[in-house]
Amino acid sequence: MTITIDYYASLSSPWTYFGHDRFCALAKKYGATVNFCPAEFTTIFSATGGLPLPKRSPERRAYRYQELKRWREELNMPLNLDPKFFPVPHTKAALVCMALKAEGGNVLDLASAYLKAVWVEEKDITDDATVIQVANDQGLNGQTLFSVGQSAEIQSQYEQLSLEAIKKGVFGAPSYVIDEEIFWGQDRLAFVEKKLERVTKP
Repeated sequence: MTITIDYYASLSSPWTYFGHDRFCALAKKYGATVNFCPAEFTTIFSATGGLPLPKRSPERRAYRYQELKRWREELNMPLNLDPKFFPVPHTKAALVCMALKAEGGNVLDLASAYLKAVWVEEKDITDDATVIQVANDQGLNGQTLFSVGQSAEIQSQYEQLSLEAIKKGVFGAPSYVIDEEIFWGQDRLAFVEKKLERVTKP
C-alpha cells in the first residue's frame, strides 16, 4: 500500500533541519510519497495562537537554546546555535522549492540544502543571489526556478498551503500528517515510523 505524507516544513526552522534527513530516510524505507509543503508559519501562528521566537518569553527562549544544544549532541549534527541570519523568513527559498515541486524535481534535497544554508553555512536565504546559488549548487537552474517562484500561480499555491495547514490542525514545524493524524516535531519521528509500519503492512 502506498501512503502519502503531507510534510509541513519551515526552511528556517532548526527543528525542521534536525528532522529533515531522518524523515526523508523513513519515507524512503516505507515507500511513502512525500507531499512537501513549505508553509508560511507566521500566518499559521497568527491563526493558531503561536508566537514567533522574538515574541516568546525569556524563559521559553532559554529553554529552546538548551534543547538545541541537546539535540545537536544527540544527533551529532552540525548546527550554529546563533546563526548570522536568524530569525529569517524562508519565503524566497520556499517559493523556489514550490517551483521545483511543480516540475516534479527533487524538492527534498533542495530543502535540505536551504536548511543547511541557514543552520550550518551562515547564508542569508532572504538574499536573491544566495537563494539562486543554493539551487545552482544542487545542479538546478536557480535563476529559472526563482523566476517561476515569483509567478502569481506559484505564489497562490504557496498561500494555499498555509490555509490547508490551518484547516488540518497544523500549528508548528515540522509537522508530518498521515491519514489526517498529525505528528508535530522531529522528536515524534519514532511515532511516525510506527504509523508507517501499521499503514504499509501487506
